[in-house]
Amino acid sequence: MIRAKDSTELCISRASSEPAAPSQENAEHGILPGAQPKRRRKGKKSMSRRSGQSGNLVKQCGWWRVRFRLDQPGTEKRKQMSVKVAPVSMRLSRPELERRAKEIVQKAGANSEERFNQVVLGEATFRNQAKVYLQSAVSRNRKPLRDTVSIEGAMTKWILPTIGDLPLALVDNLTVKPLVQKMCASGLKPRTVNKYVEYIKQVVKSLKASNGEPVHKRTWDAETMDLPIVEYAEQRRPSLKASAISELIRARSGQEQALYILLASTGMRISEALAVETRHFTNGGRTIGVEQQVTKDCPRIVKYLKTCAAKREIDLHPDIAEFFRCYREANSNLLFHTEPGTPHLYGNLEDRWLTPRLVKMGLDEDGMGWHSFRRFRKTWLRGTRCLEDVSSFWMGHRPQTMSEIYSHLHEELELRLQEAERVGYGFDLPEAFVAPNAPKTSDAKSGLKLQRRLQKREKYIDRSVLENPRMGKAMNSEEQEFFVDASVVAQFLGVARETVLALARRGELPAHALPTGPKRLRRTWQFKLSEISACMEKTRNNS
Repeated sequence: MIRAKDSTELCISRASSEPAAPSQENAEHGILPGAQPKRRRKGKKSMSRRSGQSGNLVKQCGWWRVRFRLDQPGTEKRKQMSVKVAPVSMRLSRPELERRAKEIVQKAGANSEERFNQVVLGEATFRNQAKVYLQSAVSRNRKPLRDTVSIEGAMTKWILPTIGDLPLALVDNLTVKPLVQKMCASGLKPRTVNKYVEYIKQVVKSLKASNGEPVHKRTWDAETMDLPIVEYAEQRRPSLKASAISELIRARSGQEQALYILLASTGMRISEALAVETRHFTNGGRTIGVEQQVTKDCPRIVKYLKTCAAKREIDLHPDIAEFFRCYREANSNLLFHTEPGTPHLYGNLEDRWLTPRLVKMGLDEDGMGWHSFRRFRKTWLRGTRCLEDVSSFWMGHRPQTMSEIYSHLHEELELRLQEAERVGYGFDLPEAFVAPNAPKTSDAKSGLKLQRRLQKREKYIDRSVLENPRMGKAMNSEEQEFFVDASVVAQFLGVARETVLALARRGELPAHALPTGPKRLRRTWQFKLSEISACMEKTRNNS
């Protein structure tokens, strides 16, 4: 009789003696194949599977030495290290030798996870990963970053000097906390500190595994990092008042005046306003299409906007539309441009135009820039009970609630035009045209003085033209109309003097060239108001 143990061994020996092919065939019918032999796992090295080294003490050539293994770059196996601890003649106790040996092992980095990540895994530092993140963020197809100036500035000044050399695996709540304390102590606003921490989170998250998931999955905790709380009531969001805007418009002329009117009456962003061309006016000048903007650091127009909702149409009040109809007659393409015809940089205009005016008026403060016109417009629309769907469409704000998403009031053109006329614009609008001899004040004496000064200037210009031999045969003085210079024409048309000269050089405005010297063929442009009026009338009839 066969015992149970013997029968078991017999069954195992028979199973092991059977060929592999029948087993594979039987596997299709639900019978498991023979077990595979156990193999040593050859996975990626991991510091978590190491228990930590204390070193092995040995006596050699009159010295106590500690032996341990240390990872080396570019090799699979660890190198055997032997470091002197103390001479045997010192007769140190065993615990003292072990303490010294352990310090040597720790100092060498045999148990350091940071060194393991750098040497074995070859993990990049935060600085290197930040470069990779910025390159991919600019070149990606989904929501690419158009401008990385602010991110690069924050990285260079604050983030990289503090945590730039740390391995990416060590960038967490505790390592970011000293940086947060440093930024707060330097006086940065809470919103700025939180924004810079967001940049750090994006860089850490940008390192992806082969399956597309983040390698370092962090649970960021604001309490641990001691992030300051953003109080929206304490943020600087100043807005201009109607009286201040009226004063700005009244004291200026030409492009600067038109820019103030456009920003205050439409709520456009300054980058959008500086890219407006005459072709963007539709519906008889009552509607402006916003589809492009000027870049921040380069006088270049681009076809993308800040957000998807920024591509929109803005309807104008009839008075604003009439003002810009008169203004567009002297501007063939861009509404606001430099003398060579390139767009303005809004940073330069703020330093040259807006800030000095606000300082003179005593209104300059933190945040009182071009965006204050946009805040004024939104405040005016809400104060006049403008339809919220239409107001959000004009301002370029994305719909938030389901009702706003369902609403299609932005497609009702007639309703929008009526709403624009009803709500108005809230400031004093100047005259579109100003006569050359009309006084700017109601005082009769000052008006008479201005008229006499202009007549004296016209007589002097007329005499210099008639007496100059380069101008040919002089006409009969009884039939001669006085010539005027570009300043008078600019006042007559309500535009800048530079615009008048540019139109004269391009031949779009009737002008007479008076050579003032042979060097470089310098010329002084003179005009006749009758010819200017006829040209303006012809342009209106053609349009």
